[in-house]
Amino acid sequence: MKTVLAVIALLLALPADAHAEPDRDLRSVEAVVEAFRASIVDRDEERFMKLFLDDRTVWQYVVGDANLAKMREKNPQAAKAKVDAKNNPRSFIDGIAADKAKSEERFRDVQVLSDGDIASVYFDYSFLADGKETNRGKEAWQLVRTDDGWKIVSVIWSVNW
Repeated sequence: MKTVLAVIALLLALPADAHAEPDRDLRSVEAVVEAFRASIVDRDEERFMKLFLDDRTVWQYVVGDANLAKMREKNPQAAKAKVDAKNNPRSFIDGIAADKAKSEERFRDVQVLSDGDIASVYFDYSFLADGKETNRGKEAWQLVRTDDGWKIVSVIWSVNW
């Protein structure tokens, strides 16, 4: 019991912002994740694009092995991780805005690591069109904290149909 009281007393003696900063960073990064999700649902291209540092954001998928095997049955040259300059955040949200189907990306088990200036976000995702799952996998983002808040600099994800 004395040990528990000593730990509590030690925590209370710390400056208030000594343990508040990581919580604030976590909430701020989680707000970016939520804005990303809401921008897709709302088809809000402007809000979506403001989440990224600039137009050079890495935007790369990798096809899961089971799907790649099926793809290679039809096209033996199919690539596991094809680089395509036309595949970027702008083309992604433009496609969603133009599609008649309602789109949603769901996130589960979101993990955030940050030192206050950089952050990594890792989670399970599923993408839905008109309420039906079209693909799922793992997704990872890298972010930097700018004068204008957290901005995404890379998005990578695995694709499984």
